[in-house]
Amino acid sequence: MTLYVVRHAAAGDRFRWSGDDFERPLDDRGVLQAEALAAHLADAGISRLLSSQATRCVQTLTPLGERLGIDVELCPAFTEGSDVELAAATLRRYADMTVAACSHGDIIPELIRALMMDGMRVVGARGCEKGSIWKLDVNGGDIVQGQYLGVPTAVV
Repeated sequence: MTLYVVRHAAAGDRFRWSGDDFERPLDDRGVLQAEALAAHLADAGISRLLSSQATRCVQTLTPLGERLGIDVELCPAFTEGSDVELAAATLRRYADMTVAACSHGDIIPELIRALMMDGMRVVGARGCEKGSIWKLDVNGGDIVQGQYLGVPTAVV
């Protein structure tokens, strides 16, 4: 099984947004990133989509959900400011299926670090750019390897 951890796509500057930050939507670049993400992961065998409660995260996974015919499920464990151990425990709970989870720049690096402390090996570069993907390989229920795939660029 494989878990994909996605950082939400571009959503403009939070300091220029006058509304509730949870409601800040993707900007034009973010919409293109979400479409590229959908094209990149369309054939990955994903059966569930989990998202932070923030609009920008839901919008990041929505094109993929539309391609796959599955709904984006809200998952508070991946919401900005959440406990990283809760996010890690939530990922482990889904280790028996192929899942994509969308979260934030404060959660993902700490999540990767926590998984490494638990024995996950990281192959290649590390990062957390908006619209990027971490691919986490699962073996026997354990998250054993992580690979930073970066930001998909092909838009279909």
